[in-house]
Amino acid sequence: MLDVRGIQKVYESKDRTVEAVRDLTFTLPAGELACLVGPSGCGKTTLLKIMSGLLEPTSGEVRMEGEVVNGPPPGMAVVFQEYGRSLFPWMTVRDNVELPLKQKKLPAARRKELVEESLAAVGLAEAHAAYPWQLSGGMQQRVAIARAVAYEPHVLLMDEPFAAVDAQTRADLEDLIRDLWHRFQVTTLFVTHDIDEAVYLGQRVLILSNSPTVIRDDLTIDLPDERDQLTTRSSPRFAELRARVYEQIHRAKDEQDAEQDAADTAQPAAASPVTGPAPAAPDHSGF
Repeated sequence: MLDVRGIQKVYESKDRTVEAVRDLTFTLPAGELACLVGPSGCGKTTLLKIMSGLLEPTSGEVRMEGEVVNGPPPGMAVVFQEYGRSLFPWMTVRDNVELPLKQKKLPAARRKELVEESLAAVGLAEAHAAYPWQLSGGMQQRVAIARAVAYEPHVLLMDEPFAAVDAQTRADLEDLIRDLWHRFQVTTLFVTHDIDEAVYLGQRVLILSNSPTVIRDDLTIDLPDERDQLTTRSSPRFAELRARVYEQIHRAKDEQDAEQDAADTAQPAAASPVTGPAPAAPDHSGF
């Protein structure tokens, strides 16, 4: 369904060149729920923008259903972290969810059906006439998720969508994603920096290194398909999988720190422009 081949992204400016992503290759089969996890600043969002056609890679390519992605694909939906900026405050919940369906030129009756179905799926059937600013943060993110689901995407990308909500709301939204995935079987890539969240949600976890980013590990999550916040997270197998992801991320950080220390040591000290004896310290005694 989604094929990422040798993706590299280099940012260039007058002052310096930064390689953010280096040679990323992986494949998502149809219907899979995979999580992408890595250290802060490792290039997760950059990769997601490339996969969604919002950013051009320096080299490599992304294919969706065999077609090269060189712009936002019509069969893909994205849920962003900043839900407050992705919803139009002057539109009702219903209008926000319906908006992309108008671009697909669906008949009004079909749009109404999809909006009602998606809002019911995220538990907001009664909030269709409300405005985003009248809802809590968690409810606003449910609207963003409903809009993505109503679009009937073949691929759903989610960029740390729960980072800005409280812990209880986050747990509820995690279970919502599992429920929606079971119901609609959309190929989903969920990007997060939260190790526990990645292990809880995914069938598979792709572990990224520090920047310049490569895939350090591709871990199958062999937990039972039926999961709940208490039983699953307290199981010995969950702890083992979590520890493996944690180890990989921190090993990458240690390796990066060692490389930086070696580079600093190899760099010659800058020559001092001052010659002769050091100047005397100023006398502030008042005498």
